[in-house]
This record gives sequence, structure tokens and C-alpha cells, in this order.
Amino acid sequence: MAKQTAKRIPALKVDQWLSLWDKVKYDPKARQSKPQPHFYLCSIAARELKALTGVYRRSARGGRPRALDPNVQRGHEEERSATIREFVKYGWPWCEMGQSKRQAKGAEDLRKPGWLPTAILVNVLEPDAERNGRKIPKEDLVAIEESGGIAELVLPSSFSGADWQPKAVYPLEVIDGQHRLWAFEDYDPGTGLELPVVAFHGLDRGWQAYLFWSVNITPKRINRSLAFDLYPLLRRVEWLERFAGHSIYRETRSQELVEALWSHPESPWYQRINMLGETKRLRGSDVPMVSQAAWVRSLMATFVKEWVESGQRPGGLFGAPRSADDTFLPWNRAMQAAFLIQAGLSVQDRIRRSNAAWARELRKHTDKPLFDDSDDRAFYGQHSLLTTDQGVRGLLHTVNDLCYADEQRLKLRDWQWEDVEAGKKATQPAATEEQAVSAALASLKKQPVAEFLDVIGEGLADYDWRTSSAPGLDQPVRLQQAVFRGSSGYRELRTQLLRHMASKTGRAAQAAKAVQKALKL
Repeated sequence: MAKQTAKRIPALKVDQWLSLWDKVKYDPKARQSKPQPHFYLCSIAARELKALTGVYRRSARGGRPRALDPNVQRGHEEERSATIREFVKYGWPWCEMGQSKRQAKGAEDLRKPGWLPTAILVNVLEPDAERNGRKIPKEDLVAIEESGGIAELVLPSSFSGADWQPKAVYPLEVIDGQHRLWAFEDYDPGTGLELPVVAFHGLDRGWQAYLFWSVNITPKRINRSLAFDLYPLLRRVEWLERFAGHSIYRETRSQELVEALWSHPESPWYQRINMLGETKRLRGSDVPMVSQAAWVRSLMATFVKEWVESGQRPGGLFGAPRSADDTFLPWNRAMQAAFLIQAGLSVQDRIRRSNAAWARELRKHTDKPLFDDSDDRAFYGQHSLLTTDQGVRGLLHTVNDLCYADEQRLKLRDWQWEDVEAGKKATQPAATEEQAVSAALASLKKQPVAEFLDVIGEGLADYDWRTSSAPGLDQPVRLQQAVFRGSSGYRELRTQLLRHMASKTGRAAQAAKAVQKALKL
């Protein structure tokens, strides 16, 4: 039997490299090894490109650290691919029209070509590349042969067209364009519909994330939680050690802290943050999760806030004055994560033990499942403000404001990493290093601020955290709680929580009054 001749696809080699780019720091350990100084342009029949290409999607299941998830793609939205498929067939606006409207008189005049002129970005795997634990065999590889400025993509000799399956690993992987490509999952347009393709060769996963980010974040606006979830693949260590300048430094710090709150087993928000901004309820629960993007924004508005050094307004405990990299407190990131976790635990514990009327009311309603049967509906329930963007920011504002105002008495600067037993080997452990955060938590419980956090938790526990949608509210209370909805709710809740804490006695009340004075409330 004659050996099958491998199909060849002509391609144009595009040299694209600046000498300035040689100064970029390339790091294979961070999945950012130096890329080749060129890529290839070609066109491939849609049905064949679909057969050759695999997609590796990000997932938050299983609690995997975000930096250890090398995949780039968002979850596949079948409806979006279906809409693209209809667009390819009929153009716009037919792709959005129901069958009855398509049959209406004159509807045929609305049919148009459904061009897809934007290139699909793919990466051609190199020999011995691994994907999800499987190494690509030689029989599955797409080879690239060059002659001058012209190149050819040589498909596997076994490639048979739209129904081809690799032996183990797809030779191409999508960087951008998965929804366009998957529009041809169950649709064969024939050989007359080719797609433009930009093909990189052996591009490291960090650079794939960078390309996906740069292509999508500005023009198409992928959801911000997914964008932040890609930060561990995009960032460099130096980003985490800087503060002044571009907001990406503060965003990077905030994102790492959010991941710590989501991933550390002692955190009250363990596995209870919507890391990818998914619209569906997670883990089979009807209780909403605050998104990673909302958490990042709230941390940047509170703990990781840039502020004017000479001003009287409270700044961020983990922030710094403008144009400065040295933060207000000399804590490393593991200590910062531990502080946030301990603050959350103090509030969670005091609410759990609270017999306040609002808490009793929320615990009466058992029609919606929680994450776990032991969860307190006053803290985790769907009608608690603490499971909303506004509630999370209100909590963070209160803890940050009061501790910032009372920083000297609390001796926050005296808590040093050397005091943490596990901290003798490294000075900058990541906020996501579980052992380091656990050691910092144990050390923090011995500091004066731990008792202060408990006092704050005690004061917040008798505040009415019910949302305006909570069952059983009379009309005046419902209207009162409705002021927290929308963007104006952030400021209103901060104001009310400060007023509530100022009505107490003791140091926390004095700190709240000092903040009120500084904010002129």
C-alpha cells in the first residue's frame, strides 16, 4: 500500500521583532521563554482547522492555584458559537432573527454574506510538547518547512480531513478565536470557506495568555474576573513588589490577595469567590458569590489604596503614598493575606454567635441551599449583604479605616516577619503560599490587633446586614436597605457602618469617630 502524502499548506513567514524586545526579561520557569522572532500567515479550510485544533480552558474547580493553571481560554459559550454559525450562513441581521421573521415577506432582502476576516490565532506545538499531562507524539505534529520567505505547514501524514482525530494531542492550540472555530463543530461549510490564520510556533503559555489579553481586554471586553484570573500568567515577580505608577501593580497585588482568600483553607471565603466571573451559580448553590473582579476593585479602594501622604483622609494599610513603592506597613504579602483572613474570621465568628434580630430572621429561611450545611445564612446567605459587592467593600472599608486610624496604638509596625516562626527562610513569601500564610495567622493571633479585630467583629455583628430582598422586611426597613443597591451603595454603606461603630464605646468607637471627622461625615 502506497504511503499517504502529507498535505502541505503554503504560508507567509512574517518577521516581527524589535531589538528593544531583547531587553525584555524572558523566564522559562514563568512560562515566558523567549519566543521566535516571526510567525506565519496562512489560510486553512474551516472544517480542517477545527479538526487540527485543541482548546485548553481555564477552570477554578478543585482549588488549583491560579498560577498553576497554564490554560488561557475562557469557558466555551455554546450560544455564542451558535450565533457565529448563523452569522456565517446568513450574515446580520438574519443571524439574530427567529424562524417566523425569516419567513416574513421581504426577509430575504436582509440576507448577507457572513465574512470572518479576522485571523484565528493558533500555536503550533513543538516536538515533545506536553498538554494536560500528555506528550504529543511525532505522528500528530504539524511540521514547518521554510524556503526563503515562504514556508509550508506540513500536516500529519494520517490527516484525513474534517473527521481526523490525533493519536494523543492536537498539533494546534487556539490562542484566540475558539468561538469562531467551534461554530463549525457540527457544521461543514465545504472547502469554499477558509479562515485566515496567524500561526506562532512553540509559543510559551505565558505569552499565549499575554496575546489573549491584548487581543481581548480592550476591544471585546472579556469579563474582568477572567482578565484578573490571567494575571498570574501575565505578571512578573517585580510587579508584586512595586506600587507606584501603573495601576497594574496595585491590581496584581490585589488579585494575589483575592486568590489567597479563595484558596486558603482557614479563610471564611475559601472556595467562595467567583474567580472566573461565571454567570451560573457555582457548586450547585443558589447563593451568589462575589466575583474576583469585585474583590479586586474593593481591595484597591480600601487596603491597597494609593493616597496623598500629607492628607488627613485614611489611606490603605497595604497601600502607599503616590510615587512611592514602600507601603504604609512593612508587611510582606503573606502577612497581608493573613490579616484579611483574620479580619474575616473575627466578623464571621461574631455573626455566627450573634442573636441579633436580623441574623435570626435570615436563619429562618432554609429554602435555598448554602455551600455547606454548617454555613450560617447570616454570613453566607443569599439575602445577606455580606454576599454582595457592596457588603464586601463595606466590611473591608470598616476594618481598614479603623485599623489605619488606630495604627500606632495597635503597634502594627512592630509585627515583623521575623516574629513569624516560618519566616526565617524568605522575606517575600507569596500571599498564596499556604504554609507561610498559616504561620502568619498563628503569629497574628498574638498581636494586639487581633483583639481589636474581634472588637470590630463584635460591633459589626449587630448591624443589620439584610438586603432589601430579604423576606419579612416591612416597607420602611426595605426602603432603608434599598439605599445600598447600585454604585451609590458603596459610599452609603461605608458611612452607615462608621456611624454604627461610632455609636459603641471603647477604642473602636473612638477610631470610627476619628475617621468620620477625617472624611467630614
